[in-house]
Amino acid sequence: MSVVTNTTTIGAIEAPSRRNTELVLLAFAVVIPVFAYLNVGLALDGQVPTGMLGYGLGLGLLAGVAHLVVRKFAKYADPLLLPLATLLNGLGLVLIWRLDQSPRLSARNDFAPQATNQLMYSALGIALFVGVLLLLKDHRVLQRFTYISMVASLVLLILPIVPGLGADVFGARIWIRVGPFSIQPGEFAKIVIAVFFSGYLMVKRDALALASRRFMGLYLPRGRDLGPILTIWAVSLLILVFENDLGTSLLFFGMFVIMLYVATERTSWIVIGLLMSVGGAVGVASFAGHVQARVAAWQDPFGACYEQESAACQQMAQVLMSFGSGGTLGTGLGQGDSDLIGFAANSDFIFATVGEELGLAGVMAFLLLYGLIIERGIRTALAARDPFGKLFAVGLSGAFALQVFVVAGGVMGLIPLTGMTMPFLAAGGSSVIANWALIGILIRISDTARRPAPSPAPSPDAEMTQVVRP
Repeated sequence: MSVVTNTTTIGAIEAPSRRNTELVLLAFAVVIPVFAYLNVGLALDGQVPTGMLGYGLGLGLLAGVAHLVVRKFAKYADPLLLPLATLLNGLGLVLIWRLDQSPRLSARNDFAPQATNQLMYSALGIALFVGVLLLLKDHRVLQRFTYISMVASLVLLILPIVPGLGADVFGARIWIRVGPFSIQPGEFAKIVIAVFFSGYLMVKRDALALASRRFMGLYLPRGRDLGPILTIWAVSLLILVFENDLGTSLLFFGMFVIMLYVATERTSWIVIGLLMSVGGAVGVASFAGHVQARVAAWQDPFGACYEQESAACQQMAQVLMSFGSGGTLGTGLGQGDSDLIGFAANSDFIFATVGEELGLAGVMAFLLLYGLIIERGIRTALAARDPFGKLFAVGLSGAFALQVFVVAGGVMGLIPLTGMTMPFLAAGGSSVIANWALIGILIRISDTARRPAPSPAPSPDAEMTQVVRP
């Protein structure tokens, strides 16, 4: 009698990488802004703009480099994040270039063309995106730097109020100047502080989820567990007081409340957070003149403050008129008058150009693109296999969503203006560079989440023994 033993090893089913899908979507993400660029040129001068070829090649080259890096180092990453970010960035460049061509803005002393600089900042942003994917092999490594990231984020937030380093721009101290360059450290602080929130809440979530009593249908947390949210609330108020920066304070506090709710699944944290944010904003607005001016412009932009020639009211009134004149389908790219807004038309108020020249349909299309990025970030959080990755992806997606909300809501008159910029769309180097880093981290987390698990070692039961009789 002889015995023949065959060992069968069953490997894991290979998951699709979806990189070809990403490549096709990237092609559309480059072609659409190029056609928009052509449309603006024809509307302004009746001829093909001379820089269209260079713009298309530049945007295509940047997108191609980013795709090759993702294909090589993040094979299983989400296929939509990179095309969506590229499309928004490309359309933002077109809108900024369109405003650069305005004779009204060119005649102003406080306005400088930004399209060329924005293309350079976009290249730096994609370079940082590539660096994130090359250096950050596993997002869980960042968990080791939980408390270091807390210190780093506080340093970034304090820098704008350091004498000789911080700069007061239109009433808000959110910039630092180093030689000829200016940087908004709060844009990078939102990523660094998300690392701290994720690491801290992952360890403390069980204690924070405990409830002491029930009040009006809500389970209230224990008094000693209110320390973290009170601390973050106090820090956000200090930012608002010393830097006159309503947007950053709302962003950080809102991001922490979102992550706290996801970690503990307690609705009471959301209610407490909303009450504290509203109370803090009302309290600071009672004595901060910069915030009072924005609240007045929000409440009645065509009223007394407009007659007093308040810059905030006049700009807000012009913004609302731009949205109103756009109607459903808009006036057409290059055919609006949003340049009447003035010095911040290409930064804080660039969404008004979308509303006027692309109409309600264009506004909804842009909001849909932002919503898709947020949805893919939440999907990444749901797919993540580790709690740190889940909280980190939720925090980054929540910060992105809050920034879109406060900017779009402020420009459209839903809430007071905050001074923040629309991600990827508005002129500003710090914003576009930081948001490309945010997309890079989400792609790294999604690659880890979607990557197939390694095949288990074969067990003795997998061996098939066949007895062959003579």
